[in-house]
Amino acid sequence: MVTELLISISVSAIVCALVGVFLIPYLRKVKAGQSIREDGPVWHKSKQGTPTMGGIMFVAGIIAVTFTVGLPEIISGNLAGVFILVFALIFALVGFLDDYEKLKKKQNLGLRAKHKFALQLIVAIAFIVIMESTDYISFDLYVPFVNIYLSIHPIIYYVFASFVIVGTVNSVNLTDGTDGLSSGVTIPVSAFFTIVAFMWGEVAIGIIAAAVTGGLIAFLVFNFHPAKVFMGDTGSMFLGGIVCALAFALDMPLILVTIGFIYFVEALSVIIQVSYFKLTKGKRVFKMAPIHHHFEMCGWNEYKVFAVFTTVSVLFAVISYLGVYQRV
Repeated sequence: MVTELLISISVSAIVCALVGVFLIPYLRKVKAGQSIREDGPVWHKSKQGTPTMGGIMFVAGIIAVTFTVGLPEIISGNLAGVFILVFALIFALVGFLDDYEKLKKKQNLGLRAKHKFALQLIVAIAFIVIMESTDYISFDLYVPFVNIYLSIHPIIYYVFASFVIVGTVNSVNLTDGTDGLSSGVTIPVSAFFTIVAFMWGEVAIGIIAAAVTGGLIAFLVFNFHPAKVFMGDTGSMFLGGIVCALAFALDMPLILVTIGFIYFVEALSVIIQVSYFKLTKGKRVFKMAPIHHHFEMCGWNEYKVFAVFTTVSVLFAVISYLGVYQRV
């Protein structure tokens, strides 16, 4: 298992880096540059035109690992890794359409929110149906830290799962706001899923989780401040999808509360900001939301934002491990 883990990380990283060598110049050539939001920090204006949709790089690495290192699992009939990948790829497609709309309009506005939500909801429900019908997940909800299972009515489970998936995907998307942030925060998350998957003998799931780790490490070389490329919604929605899929495939979606702590803080900051703004007719809780922009406005540079948020993600990965390592 250790060999498969190391090979998965290495192959994904190598493929990601090789794709990046060719993809980034191509994105520049076709002028696939990021449009910066008008109300964002003024110092982000210098990022205008930086190539986006770079998430294709680590997506390519993860696909390569799934059908090379993970091929023996597929041949043996274990399709968990394939289902996880396809689920995340569909979210990547939604993100790609969003990126394409932004590029076409030359502004930081993509698909309409209701259209994006509808697509995400359909994909979420389809994934749960497929995973449950093929016995990769059950309606017995594992509760971390107390190590018990709760039997959930199927309808309630579908509502719960849909809410969790759509919420998490959009939370990961919000986290992608400064150079390297979403990559740095997600590496400990994927490393956590890699460790617990191999620990429980879920090799197919462990392989794809390791591939996410390797791909993001390589992508971070290009995405770290000052970023040469952004992952775009193509990459961030893929990451949101794959984080959810890993949690559900391992039958422990509640662990997203701790392992996805940074994602949910980012989303919660937006909810609080918008709600308070409407309630008070113009007042704000934060200088800017999502919360990483608040800290930027308080004087943090992008290196500090990256370091602090990634460290917190590592801490919650450790906490999450302590919550599930005794699972029976």
